Amino acid sequence: MQQPPTRTPSTAHGLRRRTVARLLATVPLALGLPKTGATPAAKPILIQFSHVVAPETAKGRAALRFKELAESRTGGKVRVEVYPNSTLYKDGEEVEALRLGSVQMLATSLSKLAKWGGGDFELFDLPFLFKDQAAFHAAVDGPAGAALLRQLEPKGIQGLAYWDNGFKVFTANRPLQTVGDFKGLKFRVQASRVLVEQMQVLGAQTSVSPLINVRGALQEGRLDGQENTPSNIHTQGLHEVQTHLTVSNHGYLAYAVLVNKSFWARLPSAIRTRTASIGLPLGSCRVMRSSTSTCGPVPVMLPRASRCTPRNENSSGLSAAVPSGEVEPAALASVRLRSC
Repeated sequence: MQQPPTRTPSTAHGLRRRTVARLLATVPLALGLPKTGATPAAKPILIQFSHVVAPETAKGRAALRFKELAESRTGGKVRVEVYPNSTLYKDGEEVEALRLGSVQMLATSLSKLAKWGGGDFELFDLPFLFKDQAAFHAAVDGPAGAALLRQLEPKGIQGLAYWDNGFKVFTANRPLQTVGDFKGLKFRVQASRVLVEQMQVLGAQTSVSPLINVRGALQEGRLDGQENTPSNIHTQGLHEVQTHLTVSNHGYLAYAVLVNKSFWARLPSAIRTRTASIGLPLGSCRVMRSSTSTCGPVPVMLPRASRCTPRNENSSGLSAAVPSGEVEPAALASVRLRSC
């Protein structure tokens, strides 16, 4: 009968090591992990980009363009999820959500930032402050604009760039051609002391409410009118529940592109540099001018959704619309939105 081989201490020790090694090798497989020596694929960095307007607006298209460029220029190391139309947070909620890290990125109107960055942000709501888009960018494209964004940093907010929408107009269910025409009407405005006082000076009442709720309030008669840009009016369907639009161009609507400061600081420097460089060119998109803009075409006037012919209350056609910077509040051009 053959005797089993004699195991020396060193042989037994080596056998135990190999047995333990084989057992350890099965642990990752049992846990669903890659085999020892395999390099796991790094998960992309997720940026959740929330905003309150429709995808077809200037900001909506710019956000989608940012997603496209951020993902391509980082080689897939960044993934951007865009949530439009108050899908995640409404007007009064989104900045606080950014501060808490519930979302990583916003492009919010400057009117909302006084609470976090001081009253300087409300200066942009002064009526007839800018005669055109170039005047706005002369104010913010430089040290002054950068210093203003830095005022948000103590609140955990990092500013990256300024984006454009355009000039605001008024809508109502009657012509608004003189100051007296505003008296007694209730208008929706953004959360800005300047905008509230603007309407009070005109003799109107105000309601500070989220954009997503405005159409229903107008339709139900809880609001009589509102102010916004033509692109926001159209994409929110406000022209379907209002009969008149006054081409006042009385205020400029712009956005600050913001990120959560802690999230931004944790990003690898190369990712941070590439991401920031994307935001800046989009900010100078001049979105209200060109149908070939990277932000996409945005109508300067409301489309004739009902295929009716807009009439000017003072003359025929839209010729009475006054260029921005030359509007006198007592002689505004009021355009009937739906008159068949």
